[in-house]
Amino acid sequence: MIRRMKLSCWQMKFSQWTALAILATATTLGNPSLGRSATPEEENARGEQNSRRYCRALPGYRFEFPRDHFSHPCYKVEWWYFTGNLAAESGHRFGYELTFFRVGVDNPYPNPSRWRVDDLYLAHFAISDLGQKKFFYAQRLNRAGIELAGASQDKERIWNGDWVAEFTEQGWKLEAVEGDNRISFEMRSLKPPVIQGQNGVSQKAAGEGNASHYYSLTRLETSGYLEIGGESYPVTGLSWMDHEFATNQLQPNQVGWDWASLQMEDGTEWMIYQLRRRGGGRDPHSAGSFVARDGRTVQLEEEDYQMVPLEYWKSPHTGGDYPIRWRVLVPRLGLDVELRTELHDQELVTRESTGLNYWEGSIQVQGTRNGKPVQGRGYLEMTGYDKRLVLGETIH
Repeated sequence: MIRRMKLSCWQMKFSQWTALAILATATTLGNPSLGRSATPEEENARGEQNSRRYCRALPGYRFEFPRDHFSHPCYKVEWWYFTGNLAAESGHRFGYELTFFRVGVDNPYPNPSRWRVDDLYLAHFAISDLGQKKFFYAQRLNRAGIELAGASQDKERIWNGDWVAEFTEQGWKLEAVEGDNRISFEMRSLKPPVIQGQNGVSQKAAGEGNASHYYSLTRLETSGYLEIGGESYPVTGLSWMDHEFATNQLQPNQVGWDWASLQMEDGTEWMIYQLRRRGGGRDPHSAGSFVARDGRTVQLEEEDYQMVPLEYWKSPHTGGDYPIRWRVLVPRLGLDVELRTELHDQELVTRESTGLNYWEGSIQVQGTRNGKPVQGRGYLEMTGYDKRLVLGETIH
């Protein structure tokens, strides 16, 4: 298995001023390479400070599209996640991830310069070559001041350098290139956006505002080209898009999460996540959703499903022990499936951008629903297995 990671050329040229801005916000990002982990008391104080400056995710939010596909600078943290499973005509299978993050910077100094830093834009790009057992990823960090990165409704795109998600009448276009690795996709959404949670908010912890505004595009028909290691493949398949924006989410007793998106061959989709507590156990604010073939959505509460780890993989990069095989049961809707991966090492070590190491990769899904066989593919994300997360680490 070949594992490749590249850092973008901006890191060799990044200005001292921006570096100081990043250092000043290290505790906000929870970046262990730039500062110590905050105490629970400091995390709570930071959450209160954020709430005074930024908007909080509160019940009653009404989504409007295409407006809500783009930036919400009133909120401190925002991310756009594109993941998918694709295949060439030969049957050669791939997974991919293209993720954009925006993080508000505490910058109290008035400065009319275009170089002023009010937001940092981060991005991750990954390709999983399931046939050749190769995993490539890259990461970026830029500022918006001179349009190196952004998320503009006027431009109808989210971008970080030449990594771009562009909104179109049909759906989305994705472009990303790093060395001899590239994706170029066109996507058509087969279902309307799914609003996750209740009354416009996805509650992540007890207390007003400890939540996000969160929606998903659960079935994006995808076609285009994928290149890894200089070898190009025409590919087709399905993608999933998540967009979430918030100010305060995780609390000091929440140490990580496990999230999965499942796209089944019967035309349905599932999303589930569990928030893990310090000392063991699952947080009651864990949740999910089921999307029927016709787009009808059923919201799932913590008591509606189980996620049972069956097999672990120990990372040689961070020492994290990740559950890479799971049994998922949703008795209320008759689902009993197993999630497994063809490629164990799909861990991203992102100290140079988000500071959050995580496992994000392609999975297979197989089992039964109401006693009948079902199968599909999806994506699995797991965080907090190499170290405890802190409040600022609300990426995804």
